[in-house]
Amino acid sequence: MQLFPPFAPLDAPLDGWSLEGRDPVTIEQWMPIWEWLYTYYFRVQTSGWEHIPKDENVLVVGSHNGGLAAPDMWMMMYDWFKRFGTERLTYGLMHRNIWKVFPELAKMAVKTGALEAHPKTAIAALKAGADVLVYPGGGQDVFRPHSQSNKIYFAERRGFIKLALRQKVAIIPAISWGAHDSIYVIDDIYEPMKQFLKTFNLPWLFGIDPEVFPVYLGLPWGLAFGPFPNFPLPTQMHTRVCPVIRFEKYGRKAAGDRHYVEACYQQVLTAMQTELDQLILEIDSK
Repeated sequence: MQLFPPFAPLDAPLDGWSLEGRDPVTIEQWMPIWEWLYTYYFRVQTSGWEHIPKDENVLVVGSHNGGLAAPDMWMMMYDWFKRFGTERLTYGLMHRNIWKVFPELAKMAVKTGALEAHPKTAIAALKAGADVLVYPGGGQDVFRPHSQSNKIYFAERRGFIKLALRQKVAIIPAISWGAHDSIYVIDDIYEPMKQFLKTFNLPWLFGIDPEVFPVYLGLPWGLAFGPFPNFPLPTQMHTRVCPVIRFEKYGRKAAGDRHYVEACYQQVLTAMQTELDQLILEIDSK
């Protein structure tokens, strides 16, 4: 086993806009590392994988925790590849800022199936017959304060609903619990920090608006201010794939109906919160 898989060929597109950057060989080479983390470091317990349809592609909608490390996302990916292999075409949407701030990390992620989070990339993947994984809450979700760790949070983003309606695909909710203990987020002070920089006419670091500015305790910084990378502490995680959600109406007209989009958004949010509440009850009863 190689500790770190080799880089993809130099001519492989790694900018996050092409479906061709995904490299099944690289995924296979990472599997032993993910397996060790899954089994021994995070001691993951999972359920619900029977809900994944075998004969259609889907939009997997997740909620994640644990800072930029997002360990529950990677463990969900490991479970997916363990069950379906690399033959089932699958992509995940990743925030464009990763390419700007951590380009080498972004290149590695592309080889495991990451695409830049944009409607065009998601539509291209779905049209190609691929499954697509999206975490609508983005940085606000992954850095949400520890006090909100039991809440599903999408940061009021509804683009994933419009995507599912327009492309006529079912939604598979994916939840997790436990990764919030791999980092302790005290609060998000984005708005005060934004106002402070505006008052003194100062730019964001790297000239990039991070959209979130957490204060957290974690490795390797101890006390950190801002969305800096973190090394997750070992903590047991629980993941669950929830029953499929199919809406009554699909198509461009449905996607353009603001009230219908809102109703679908609330349906997904409520379903995922109900499943998370149930998962927490099960964990607490053990």
